[in-house]
Amino acid sequence: MTNIKKLGLTALAGSLVATSAYAGALDVTGTAKVTYASQDESEVDGNPYSMSQGIGFAGSGDLDNGMSISYTYTMTNAAFSSSNLSLDMGDSGTITFGNGDGSTGISAYDDKMPTAGEEVWDDLDGQANGIATISKTNTFGYKGSFAGLGISASYNKDSGAGAAGSATEGHSKSLVVTTSDMMDGLEAGVGIGDKSGTTTENGTDMSILYAKYTAGSVTMGAQLTNIDASAANSDTDRTHIAVSVAVNENLSVSLGQSVVEFESASKDDQESTGIAVSYTMGSMTVAAFNNTEENSGGTQGTDDSVTEVSVAFAF
Repeated sequence: MTNIKKLGLTALAGSLVATSAYAGALDVTGTAKVTYASQDESEVDGNPYSMSQGIGFAGSGDLDNGMSISYTYTMTNAAFSSSNLSLDMGDSGTITFGNGDGSTGISAYDDKMPTAGEEVWDDLDGQANGIATISKTNTFGYKGSFAGLGISASYNKDSGAGAAGSATEGHSKSLVVTTSDMMDGLEAGVGIGDKSGTTTENGTDMSILYAKYTAGSVTMGAQLTNIDASAANSDTDRTHIAVSVAVNENLSVSLGQSVVEFESASKDDQESTGIAVSYTMGSMTVAAFNNTEENSGGTQGTDDSVTEVSVAFAF
């Protein structure tokens, strides 16, 4: 009996040692933000004060072949927001499977312009970033770096009109190539993508081109986005320029403008302008922005504006 007990204890100890050798780590993070929003006179304000909160879980572990896996799960206002499972293969890059996070492909590059706060179209009525909607649900992704070039790709089996394997089966795919090796302070990238429609002739192609340059405390950039839709007179082009200044380690300010040009002759150019400022004190950030827009959605004379002030805490 004594030998059996010793054998059992030895096996248990061995299993615990083996488990701890491959045990992963789990981190929990969270945010809480209180916001005051002032809309223009045409908006129905309601209560201008609001509070949002988020919580995230991140786990990781090592494989015995030198690779590692990680998983993230986030919630916003007690509802599911996103999740992502990643396999880090070292120099060979990282394979991901995400739900709602949009961390790979063209979805991760819809706006690369510098800002001290929100994007210049945030909380406005018009067309936002100019990128056609690509499903972020159950999307395969890849990220890697080779010879000074960054590669980010995504593939998703969207729901289309046809059955699996048919010509009209839905999908979306995209590829972005970036580099920071051309000169000190310069980052540039180009990307393409497409999304199938409900028929073989009904789909959307998209492309982006951007560049950012940082000199000291100043970062400036420009981004071009093109949406080529199959429907007649439905193409759009967006030009976004912005500059941000890090006044010191805690204070930043930015100014940006986005112009959306519509192919349709019945629509005017939509112009969105935003100014933002943020001040960070440890885990607390105080921020404010003012966004204005002319010809929202291409409708002449339809303007919009919003001013927001927020206090956010990270833990």
